[in-house]
Amino acid sequence: MKVAAYQAPLLTAGSAEVIDLIQERVVWCESEQVSILCCPEAILGGLADYSENPARFAIRTDGGHLSRVLAPLASDTVTSIVGFTELADGQLYNAAAVFHRGRVAGVYRKLHPAIRRSVYSAGSLSPVFRVGEVTFGIVICNDSNYFEPSRAMATQGARAIFVPTNNGLPNKRAYTKLVQEARAADIARAVENRVWVIRADVAGENGELMSYGSSGIVDPDGKVVQQASLRSTDLRVVDIETAPQSGFSTSVVV
Repeated sequence: MKVAAYQAPLLTAGSAEVIDLIQERVVWCESEQVSILCCPEAILGGLADYSENPARFAIRTDGGHLSRVLAPLASDTVTSIVGFTELADGQLYNAAAVFHRGRVAGVYRKLHPAIRRSVYSAGSLSPVFRVGEVTFGIVICNDSNYFEPSRAMATQGARAIFVPTNNGLPNKRAYTKLVQEARAADIARAVENRVWVIRADVAGENGELMSYGSSGIVDPDGKVVQQASLRSTDLRVVDIETAPQSGFSTSVVV
């Protein structure tokens, strides 16, 4: 099964062009027989931690709101993992949606919102999902620095871990070593659990923030098989080896 990591441009918060950009990648993935497309953390709206009004671009998952936002990404063959800010029960969550055949089939909430302080509440579940031949988990950015989330997903049968990431930092705090640190975490999680690790980051500058871009793909032996170009939009694809399965399932259905 082919999977892809989309290193998206670091856009200004709430940019209207983001859905169009992802849609272009979905169409390309359809033509190249890619089954799962992983997009960055908070690609919809941007990170709330850097917003004066954190809830401004938050999206509810009830009432079909998120499904309507993601509708242009509907595909019979490509499942998209899309990062967004979720509003639920009066709280904000840093979340990633699994958009499968025109519906939100599941949502993962970041367990470790930030190394320091964050406006996001912490999630509490470590679900796994299945598309076709692969069972997979999702950990968001900082979650990959902890071994427990990936281990919990691997124990449930995950053969791949997708890592939506947003390393956009204030210009004075951005540093190239962050890419190496992210790759080291990916290698550790891959080797510990004998899984593929697929990370999708943002890259470039938007005036206030900057990211070098840490997108890449690591195989279960810890070998880095794909790395995105620094500070550039990119799309990395790999054909992962999986055990035969069928259908689509998830431990959390929305």
